[in-house]
Amino acid sequence: MTLLLGLVMVFGLVFGGFMLSGGNMDIVLHALPYEGMMIGGASLGAFVIANSFSVVKSSLGGVLRVIKGPRWKAADYNDLLALMFELARLYKTKGIVAMDEHIENPEASPIFQRYPKLTKDHFVTDLIADSFRMMSMQFDDRFQMEDVMNRKIKKHHHESLVSASAIQSMADGLPAIGIVAAVLGVIKTMSSIDKPPEILGAMIGGALVGTFLGVFLAYCMVQPIAGRLEQIEEEDSAMYTVIRDVIVAIVAGHPPSICIELGRGNIPTTKQPNFSAVEASQRELPAV
Repeated sequence: MTLLLGLVMVFGLVFGGFMLSGGNMDIVLHALPYEGMMIGGASLGAFVIANSFSVVKSSLGGVLRVIKGPRWKAADYNDLLALMFELARLYKTKGIVAMDEHIENPEASPIFQRYPKLTKDHFVTDLIADSFRMMSMQFDDRFQMEDVMNRKIKKHHHESLVSASAIQSMADGLPAIGIVAAVLGVIKTMSSIDKPPEILGAMIGGALVGTFLGVFLAYCMVQPIAGRLEQIEEEDSAMYTVIRDVIVAIVAGHPPSICIELGRGNIPTTKQPNFSAVEASQRELPAV
């Protein structure tokens, strides 16, 4: 929603101001398809050359994520706390052996199935299951557990930011590509130097549209998309740090309610449930 609002503001104010100041859109509109084809084609081609197919595909998905916004909502963090509470309570009351049916096949686990959106995220389920699996193999040092989970989260986070970095690189190159298109326009103009001044003026104006378009696309569209995508990835990564804090607290031997409270503290403020709401949701969970 913010992307669409921002685009309306950018186009409305930039071109509205241009027309209100007496600018003639005819030259811009006449040159726009040709300049747009050169600049858009060159930038997309360079983007494909510079990135693997998987990065190109994930970058397209990243643009859709910017439109949709962050993946995890406040309700999803409530569900995560409830899921982690159920697992922590089961581990505390029945031991690690009782966890086998849940960590070996989360898709069939009655606990995980109560939270379908979380279960669909493979990194969420893998991070939880792998952590309990290590605990079943006597990996019970909380500091080492935190270090292992931090490295997993860091790796996942680095991979998730590849799309934003690729889009940012595209934005960095657009102004120069706009200059290339403008130079081609000047070359075309110089080959028609015998034309009347009004024709030459229109041709120079058309060439300058290339410079404008490259800078405009870079700083008013592509770079903001890359920046917003990075923000979304940073915000969504909080889900995994909550899991880490709860798991480390479980390894440290804290009661389930304390483990959940430690995890709740890492939830972004705008999505963080209060203590009473979390406690109330825990009372509604099925008994072990």
